[in-house]
Amino acid sequence: MQSANETYLGLDLSTQKLKAVLLNANLENVAHAEVKFDSDLPEFRTTGGVNVGTAKNEFYVQPVMWIKALDMVLDRIVVQGADLSTVVALSGSAQQHGSLYWSRSGLETLRHLDADKFLHTQLDDSAFTVHRTPIWMDGTTGRQCEEMEAAVGGRERMVEITGSRCYERFTGPQIRRIFQQRPDCYRNTERISLVSSFLASVFLGEVAPIDCSDGSGMNLLDVRTRDWSDECLAACAPDLRAKLGAPVPAATVIGPIGSFFVQRYNFNTGCRVVAFTGDNLSALAGMNVGKDWLALSLGTSDTVMMRLNAPSNLQEGHVLVHPTDDGFMGLLCFRNGSLVRDIFKRAEANDNWENFSELLDSTPRGNFGNLALHFLSKEILPPVKGSLRWNKNSSLASVELAKGVLKYSSPQSEIRALVEGQMLTRKTYATEMGFSFGESTKILATGGASANRSILQVVSDVFNAPVYTQKTTEAALVGAAYRAKYVLSVARSREQPCGDGKGAVSAPGPYYDFIAGLLPHSVTRVCDPSKDSEQIYGAMEERYRAMVSFMMEQQD
Repeated sequence: MQSANETYLGLDLSTQKLKAVLLNANLENVAHAEVKFDSDLPEFRTTGGVNVGTAKNEFYVQPVMWIKALDMVLDRIVVQGADLSTVVALSGSAQQHGSLYWSRSGLETLRHLDADKFLHTQLDDSAFTVHRTPIWMDGTTGRQCEEMEAAVGGRERMVEITGSRCYERFTGPQIRRIFQQRPDCYRNTERISLVSSFLASVFLGEVAPIDCSDGSGMNLLDVRTRDWSDECLAACAPDLRAKLGAPVPAATVIGPIGSFFVQRYNFNTGCRVVAFTGDNLSALAGMNVGKDWLALSLGTSDTVMMRLNAPSNLQEGHVLVHPTDDGFMGLLCFRNGSLVRDIFKRAEANDNWENFSELLDSTPRGNFGNLALHFLSKEILPPVKGSLRWNKNSSLASVELAKGVLKYSSPQSEIRALVEGQMLTRKTYATEMGFSFGESTKILATGGASANRSILQVVSDVFNAPVYTQKTTEAALVGAAYRAKYVLSVARSREQPCGDGKGAVSAPGPYYDFIAGLLPHSVTRVCDPSKDSEQIYGAMEERYRAMVSFMMEQQD
């Protein structure tokens, strides 16, 4: 039975810091702590939480830094007033695509941790065969990506199996590179963890399984069967299935907390560890995005996250196993986000966001036929670089007309053309990925630019859907604690089903409803689409596609 003083611990190991949050039974914040790698652990000499390697595009971290950070963050959250004996379940989130390589002696140490000593004095370099852990920023695996795609029968086949083409920062190509360049290290590796399952392993005192959701960002997991793909494993490295272990759904209780934490931090022996997952997936859980919702993160780069019923075969998107239900999560990244908006704010709006918003608001929807695409750095979708401005006379009828204009006559037109062009790009590819827009569609806007009401109104109009925002800024962190509570509730209902009399627990229903019931006011409706949105932007989508096709031709 649930008691009122039960708490749930969430952790998030991001690129720059390790954070911990303790939530009560109503999902209210009880305590919070963090460790910043650059300033709190200067001996590891990181910049932005990472070390730069000697090879081009090589980035790594020393795993011992993360372990030391865990010692520190737990001490800090206790100092903040957290009573860890009340924690009934914990889970975590971590940066995706990093990999750790356990040695045999490391696994022995993990199983016999001494509560009288710090973690980092026990799980030292000897616990790992690779002391410089490659992380998501690492881009040294171009050759391995080509080899793996060729081995399975081409890029389309890789997308079909794993939900993504081979990416340099993904874990499969990274494992292959270590196998090729450091065969002794690979041979001596007993188990391979993702960053998320590594952190879970420390709490478990045993190697934790990789969850299917984070595992689907490796180019190794079949997203339909939710098991490792034999084709992809064979294309990557030998004996890999044994080194990875069997994957589990993200909604899995993977075991009780290790005795080290019971003795050192006074955790309850009954505290359960729920599978840890990747940060994008955990953020989806933290934002509590339902099936009709599309999450739009307006940051340095813009990200679109959505629930899909079936995997898409879009070569530049990612399809991951959904972290909280049996569907899929679509993830689209766009490089030219806030950085480009910021450049236009400086150039056209006196470097002032209020001025930017006034200019945007003073121009009608559709912008008199002016529409611009600004891909100042090479975009992912569409894969082009450069700028193209069309006015109402521009078209593909001739090369001269298709070239558009060099500049618009007013800063108002420049700014609206930029923002409408960006949002049409986001909507077009979300549709291509398989998200179906309809009357029940809702947009959840997050990230820095979600504070700008004028930009959100354009989002609402282009997507023809109401836009919501929410207060939580640390969605991945709270998502870990939310998942801990939900998965424990499901486990308890199975252990004590209704109908067996005393102490029975009813099943909690779907994750979205469960969390929404506890947090009824977590989102605020901030914008509604204008009545004529569909007729204006429906026609503009055709022009947008024409502009993209012209830009693609120019680059061939």
